[in-house]
Amino acid sequence: MNRLVGILFAVIATNGVGFAQQQDSIFLRKIYDEALSRGKAYEDLRSLCKDVGARLSGSSQAEMAVEWGKARLEAYGFDTVYLQEIKVPHWERGTKESAWIKSNKELIPVKILALGGSVSTQGTRKAELVVFKNLDALRAANKSQVAGKIVFINQPMDEKMINTFKAYGACYAIRGEGAIEAAKLGAVGVVIRSLGLPSDDHPHTGSMHYDEKVAKIPAAAISTEDANRIQKMVDQKLPIEFIFEMDCRNYPDATSYNVIAEITGSEKPNEIITFGGHLDSWDAGEGAHDDGAGIVHCMEALRILKVLNYKPKHTLRVVFFMNEENGNRGGMSYATWTKARGETQIAALESDRGGFVPRGFACDGSDQQVRFLQSLEKHFKPYELHVFEKGYGGVDIGPLKSEFPSIPLFGFVPDSQRYFDFHHAESDVFEAVNKRELELGCAAISSMIYLLDLYF
Repeated sequence: MNRLVGILFAVIATNGVGFAQQQDSIFLRKIYDEALSRGKAYEDLRSLCKDVGARLSGSSQAEMAVEWGKARLEAYGFDTVYLQEIKVPHWERGTKESAWIKSNKELIPVKILALGGSVSTQGTRKAELVVFKNLDALRAANKSQVAGKIVFINQPMDEKMINTFKAYGACYAIRGEGAIEAAKLGAVGVVIRSLGLPSDDHPHTGSMHYDEKVAKIPAAAISTEDANRIQKMVDQKLPIEFIFEMDCRNYPDATSYNVIAEITGSEKPNEIITFGGHLDSWDAGEGAHDDGAGIVHCMEALRILKVLNYKPKHTLRVVFFMNEENGNRGGMSYATWTKARGETQIAALESDRGGFVPRGFACDGSDQQVRFLQSLEKHFKPYELHVFEKGYGGVDIGPLKSEFPSIPLFGFVPDSQRYFDFHHAESDVFEAVNKRELELGCAAISSMIYLLDLYF
């Protein structure tokens, strides 16, 4: 008799689980239907890119982006919409950069972008160009090889690496540390090969660093096509002089804001699920993939849940972070701010890898938290998502680990193959984003937030 009762309870429990999974499947289908048939993300991205444009921290465009974000969130009728004040770096590119290479009396124009944070050239700067294949080769050089010259580091992203973010990470140091290492050897300027995979004429900018103990020299990136042209000249043992002018300037920190909206939890309002992207962008394009797509992914995810009349258990909070690109002040200040308010952050998710077709999610968390993520894979199988593994969350949500050590951080993982065609370049414009791929990303993130709230 006891055995029969046990079997009966097991059958009831199994049926209950099956019913819950069926209900989840129905709700996820509704999420995808809303995103693909009645979605707002593509037009929201168009507005952000075309009405506001590039949004470098401290700029008037960044200020307008805050206004845009607050107005958009208010229009969607979330429970609360507000701003969190922060201080951000204020660097300006100044007048358009100019550059040439000169060899055997031939003058060839070069496409160039100052790296973010660079000092100016203080007029035209010219010197012999000395070329190194990577940062280690520069570090191994003698001062006599470099002093008084302009250094060019021609390290390409490794096209053999399938994960392009790993290829980017493997050569990021030439941008971040190149000016320091060149200046240690007496260089008067540094130029790097753009961190991008295609061979094209679009230079890619991005943040770089100085060491206060080392002279600050101007730093810039040139296009991959120009990098290849220079390498051919080097291979032919032609003398090369590099000439460039940049009018970059640093200003005192500016006041800016993280933009925040919430749907209040019905059972545990003080337990927060944070998700978002970064509102700022570099100034070369329109910041469409980096990170306009992430902004509208997350705003649309919350809008869909509201439209479907979902009542979350925990408070769902979307954050448009300011200053991810050159300081992460938004992410760092948000982490300390939410801790000081006595809130409990139970999970966080970030979208900052472009608006391409979704592949899945990564988890920066414990083995148990990774297994939880993997248990959700079955829900996403009908939508062709297959990446559910331990990995990286994101720059903006990263500081939450310091304040909430046990929090799992989830990173949205889209296809990475074309991201570095546009990353930090003038080509990162609205027209580079595919409408359906963007909408599929919104649906995936909205589904993930729903499942986190339901089961976490």
